[in-house]
Amino acid sequence: MDGRFTRARLDAALGETCAALGLDAAGAVLLRFTNNAVYALASAPVVVRIVGSHALRHRVHKVVAVARYFAEHGVPAIRLLPGVEQPLEVGEHLVTVWERVPGRRRASAADLAELLRRVHALPPPEGLEEWSPLADVRARISDAEELDAGDRTFLLRRCAEVDADLRELEFPLVQALVHGDAHPGNVIVGDDGPVLCDFDSSCVGPPEWDLTPLAVGRERFGDPAGRYRMLADAYGFDVAGWDGFPVLRAARELKLTTSVLPILRSHPRVADELHRRLDDLRAGRTETRWARYR
Repeated sequence: MDGRFTRARLDAALGETCAALGLDAAGAVLLRFTNNAVYALASAPVVVRIVGSHALRHRVHKVVAVARYFAEHGVPAIRLLPGVEQPLEVGEHLVTVWERVPGRRRASAADLAELLRRVHALPPPEGLEEWSPLADVRARISDAEELDAGDRTFLLRRCAEVDADLRELEFPLVQALVHGDAHPGNVIVGDDGPVLCDFDSSCVGPPEWDLTPLAVGRERFGDPAGRYRMLADAYGFDVAGWDGFPVLRAARELKLTTSVLPILRSHPRVADELHRRLDDLRAGRTETRWARYR
């Protein structure tokens, strides 16, 4: 059976989207595709984002709401394409359309820290969901295109264990609006400076969660230690030195492992790395290095 998110199906959804908006899809570049397919148009400064999981379609409405909230409060972030009712329904897909910010340089950890401080200082928008970091992990497990029954059982059991540990944590920082997936890859440095993107995981929760991805990147992907140190120093809190960090790390690693489950049949090249990560989690290996999904 063909995958639901093959390149041909995504390209077709892109073409329908552009036709509906009077845009030209010719020459569009697929920038990335893990949680969402993100295309940059060649014909206009526009980015088209196609949701990459049926079970997580509901998040797109939050993404639109958070983007509008950031715009209202002057937070440097990507902006929705004006004059378009969003999200768009395009066949079986949900789509959002954005103003493109051409990247001028790679974002630094200090750029990220400054943006996080601004986000965490805002009052959370009314109705924004509470932090539940493993809800999307369970959704991806239920929406997996390919998943062995034993792996499914292990992942659900591990989610329950980590959830129980999360409930026992006492966080030193005050709850706030959090980005939810904060790393330099979700910051674009344009002509006017750094801006945030990717609001799928935004919620009301502990700011410590936004400091966790870079700390885990140092441990799991071998990212430069100085990158995380820069974040901790610029933000003013060292989450890796807090005794609750191992629990946050466990939650983050579950998210990192399961992010590709809904697209496994569509993009089988990620399967080997997925199974390496599952083997490490099963064995409790915390020192092995992972490669990023491509």
